[in-house]
Amino acid sequence: MTSETQANRTYARHSEGSAIVVASPEEVFDFLDEHRNLASHMGSGNSPMMGGGQMVVELDAADGKELGSHIIMRGSAFGFDIYVDEVVIERERAVKKTWETVEERLVVIGAYRLGFTLAPAGRGTNVTVWIDYDLPARRRWLGRLGGRMYARWCVKQMLGAAIGKFPDQ
Repeated sequence: MTSETQANRTYARHSEGSAIVVASPEEVFDFLDEHRNLASHMGSGNSPMMGGGQMVVELDAADGKELGSHIIMRGSAFGFDIYVDEVVIERERAVKKTWETVEERLVVIGAYRLGFTLAPAGRGTNVTVWIDYDLPARRRWLGRLGGRMYARWCVKQMLGAAIGKFPDQ
């Protein structure tokens, strides 16, 4: 199911990546449906892409696992305060999940729609992670400098989480 008002919005930029994971679509979905598994790359201050900052994830009562669920992240990167409120707009177990910003104060990307799709692939699952995004409303020059690199990094980190959870057997 999709929220009509959110689904009609378009974004200027796109990044995506795919990988085969040796696990069933249900297992992969259950792992990726847990938002903290996807946001772990932003949790420590050790990532160069976070500029020494970190983010804290706050989930609603549904843990971000239902249509309309909110996922809030707040923290800092490169000395800037960061805030994002996302809402789940699509969720079909073992197939796909999509969430989109409803409010954001970000640095190198602005509003975005982010998600993953899953498809059976032999004895595993083809995982595709993607992000559609705009440049930030403020400091657009930072978005032009680092937006594409950050979007690719985010996709790579999320794919890496799935690959790391289900290494080849």
